[in-house]
Amino acid sequence: MAAIDKIKAPISGDLKKFDAYFKNTMKTDVKLLNIVTKYILKRKGKQMRPIIVFLTAKLFGEINDKTYVAASMIELMHTATLIHDDVVDESDKRRGFLSINAVWKNKVAVLVGDYLLSQGLLLSVDNNSFDLLRIVSDAVKEMSEGELLQIEKSRKLDITEEIYFEIIRKKTAVLIAACAASGASSVINDKGIVELTRQMGEAIGIAFQIKDDLFDYQKYNETGKPSGNDLQEKKITLPLIYSLQKADSSERRKILRIVKKDNKNTEDFEKVYSFVIEKKGIDYAKEVMSKYKTKAIKILEELPKNEAQESLKNLMEYVITRKK
Repeated sequence: MAAIDKIKAPISGDLKKFDAYFKNTMKTDVKLLNIVTKYILKRKGKQMRPIIVFLTAKLFGEINDKTYVAASMIELMHTATLIHDDVVDESDKRRGFLSINAVWKNKVAVLVGDYLLSQGLLLSVDNNSFDLLRIVSDAVKEMSEGELLQIEKSRKLDITEEIYFEIIRKKTAVLIAACAASGASSVINDKGIVELTRQMGEAIGIAFQIKDDLFDYQKYNETGKPSGNDLQEKKITLPLIYSLQKADSSERRKILRIVKKDNKNTEDFEKVYSFVIEKKGIDYAKEVMSKYKTKAIKILEELPKNEAQESLKNLMEYVITRKK
């Protein structure tokens, strides 16, 4: 059994029902909108966010209608932000598929994103789930702040470790935290436990993003070359931040000159990769990632012991060992 299937096992039936439920939340009388939302539904990935919502709910009790509302709100809001991100970044691809803006142009993409955001808001209002509205709206606000903070800092290339963690907390971890908190809030009415669960989700989210950043320093099997996607976009992540801290001023200037270049070549990527290996930036990032996973597990162990808890532990292991 694949790792992800093992993780989903306690909630596999709920996830199947969720597919139909979520599809229904996107229905509209506007033909173009239905065509676009059908295209979006075809591109779904591993369902990591609904998995966390459902597992967290099952950790505390029985999955119910409010849990489906929580998972749908998260997916609607998240999908909307991804569509808007692709417009802002002028991205033509998303998970190997053409992006909405590449197929239907920016105007349609922005309007579809707006529609999904409003559907998420209405879903919470229609179901009187104002606790979920607060959790998800806070997450979307922080995600926007994180994107703007990254844009601001990447222009100057003055990202410290402290700023890096603030960016990834806002950009990535708050959404995973919202999944955990909304799952808990859908079955229990205990603000203290919901907050504890939110903190667990945030720790998982930070570990998840560090793992993503490490992929940029992973060598391709066929070519033996690092991917360098973040570097091409002038994104400075933890392995490089740590390495720059360990370098002398001359080395630092040399590496930053490469990062600032608009058109980097394979030789540039190799220089940065070798520098990060030499300064043990990858080892450091892996160590920090493991600490956040340990923090998440420590919180989880304070929560109810059942099959959902076991699946969440497996999920935390998967987050830092996944290959893509």
